[in-house]
Amino acid sequence: MKNRRSAVKTILTATMALPFLPKNSLGQKSEPLKLNGNIKQSVCRWCFDFLPLEELCLAANNLGLVGIDLVGPADWATLKKYNLVSTMCNGAEINLVDGFNNPQYHTTLVKNYLEHIQYVSAAGYKNLICFSGNRRGMDDETGLKNCIIGLKKILGLAEQKGVMIQMELLNSKIDHKDYMCDKSAWGIELCKRLDSPNFKLLYDIYHMQIDEGDVIRTIKDHHVYFGHYHTAGVPGRHEINAEIQELSYPPIMKAIYETGFKDYVAQEFIPTYSNKIAALRESVLICDI
Repeated sequence: MKNRRSAVKTILTATMALPFLPKNSLGQKSEPLKLNGNIKQSVCRWCFDFLPLEELCLAANNLGLVGIDLVGPADWATLKKYNLVSTMCNGAEINLVDGFNNPQYHTTLVKNYLEHIQYVSAAGYKNLICFSGNRRGMDDETGLKNCIIGLKKILGLAEQKGVMIQMELLNSKIDHKDYMCDKSAWGIELCKRLDSPNFKLLYDIYHMQIDEGDVIRTIKDHHVYFGHYHTAGVPGRHEINAEIQELSYPPIMKAIYETGFKDYVAQEFIPTYSNKIAALRESVLICDI
């Protein structure tokens, strides 16, 4: 996810050293949060890439998080050191734009994913991200057929090893122009045609609010196809405080919980508060229904 990491580094280059752990009114470090646990939460690594991974792990422990999202094999040992899970593994993808909808990338993608499915399984993890890729003039039906051809070459091993391949839904209006899997209906059709228990969609609430809205109804009606969720405020992809953006996350989390969802919700916002970990703490509490 190099492009994501580059983006957040650019935004935060001017940020000075900060007191990263939230403090109480006496200036003392806060006690670790004790969450309700109805929603198992993690945080996306790239959003807090200005912190060394071990510092982010310490913060995750302090905030009651179960893991860190979008972490590849090179850093899994560090997560395990802090009893954290790689809640969504990455590293098999080429990038966001060259994906399974284009047969010219299938040889590389299939090789990468067959290797990473083994890595994920051996580490005791479950989820591995993938991407449709950009359209480049391709129609929806052709993209579906191409994705099916490529994904079927890896899903047998995924099923055997208990690894869930998850394609992320991204908006094509603002952040990822021309991305094919930009509507839940397209992704759901792909799930139906593949008909595999080990392929689902990563439903990114931020992205789908931008491209289609109707988030709660979509979650309630189609939750069986969603294996993972990402958060962020709309517009801007910043904090999820309802006073500064248009989504109300507690009812969204309630809708997710009421579907019987047992997997992970990852915070994927770019923090703007002076105390970045305090921003994460606030978002964790907002989602702790």
